[in-house]
Amino acid sequence: MARFGSVVTAMVTPFDDHGGLDVDGAVVLARHLIATGSDGLVLAGTTGEGPVLTDGEALDLFRAVAEAVTVPVIAATGSNDTAHSVTFTRSVADIGVDAVLIVTPYYNRPSSAGLSAHFRAVAAATDLPVLLYDIPIRTGRRIGSDLLTTLASEVPNIVGVKDATGDVAGAARVVAQTPEQFEVYSGDDSLTLPFLAVGGVGIVSVASHWAGEAMAEMVSSFNAGDLRGAQLANHRLAESYDFESSDLFPNPVPTKAACRALGLPAGQCRLPHPEAPESLVADARGVIERLHQPSLNRQSVA
Repeated sequence: MARFGSVVTAMVTPFDDHGGLDVDGAVVLARHLIATGSDGLVLAGTTGEGPVLTDGEALDLFRAVAEAVTVPVIAATGSNDTAHSVTFTRSVADIGVDAVLIVTPYYNRPSSAGLSAHFRAVAAATDLPVLLYDIPIRTGRRIGSDLLTTLASEVPNIVGVKDATGDVAGAARVVAQTPEQFEVYSGDDSLTLPFLAVGGVGIVSVASHWAGEAMAEMVSSFNAGDLRGAQLANHRLAESYDFESSDLFPNPVPTKAACRALGLPAGQCRLPHPEAPESLVADARGVIERLHQPSLNRQSVA
C-alpha cells in the first residue's frame, strides 16, 4: 500500500450553526470516513476550507482528529507566505499528525526558483514527510515536472505530490523521473483511473465523503489487475465527479451538502462561499441513491 493509503479523503471541516469550528463533529466525520473506504485524511486543505481557519482552529482540528483515528493524518500547513508556512509547519510537529501538505504559493505566482526556495524552506522546518500540492487552477502557478523531479531527488522528506493539474501525461513523466519512493496522488477524482494507469498510487479524494467504498473498489480492482472492474466502478462514480464541484456550487459546497444529506456533521461553508440552498441537499441525496443502484449505471462499459 502507498505511504498514506490509496484513498485519502480531503475532509471537510465541520462548522456549527453559528459558523464555529465543530471539533466533536470532525471526529465523528473522520471515523465515518475511515469506516467507509478512506485509508487516510487530509485536514484543512482546499476542501477543508483551510484559508478561512485560524491557526488555532486548525491546530485544534489536527490534534482532535489525530488522537481519534489510527490512519495517516496529513495536515495542510502551507500558504502563500513562506515565513508563516514555516512557523505553522513547525507548530504541528508534536500533535500527532503523520505528514504535512504544502500547497504552491497562491496569488504571488513566484518563479520556479521561488517555488523551489519556498518548498525547501518548509521541508527544512520539519522532520515530517512533506506532500506537495500542485493545483494551478487555484494558485496561478504550476510546479512542473522538472522542479518536482529535482525536489524529489534532493529533499529527503519531500515524499510525494497531490497532482491536481489535470495533466496525466505530465504525471507519467514525474513517475518516470522521480525516485521509486516518491508517490504521485491524483488530485482530481475523475482522473484517478488514468493516474493509476501511469503509475499514480491513489487519490486525494473529495467524492469519498459519500462514495468512499466505490473509490476503494476502483483502486483495489485496478491494483488486482481487474481493469474491467475498475472501469465499472469508475462508470458508477461519473455522476459524483460531476456533482462535487461546479461554477454555481464550487467545492466544498456540494460536499458539505452531501454530508448533511447523510446526517453527518458539516454545517455550511464560511464566506466567501455563500450558504447553500436546501435544494442542493436534495440533489446530493439523489446522487448518493443512484450511486448505490449499480444496475442503472453499468450498462455502457465495453
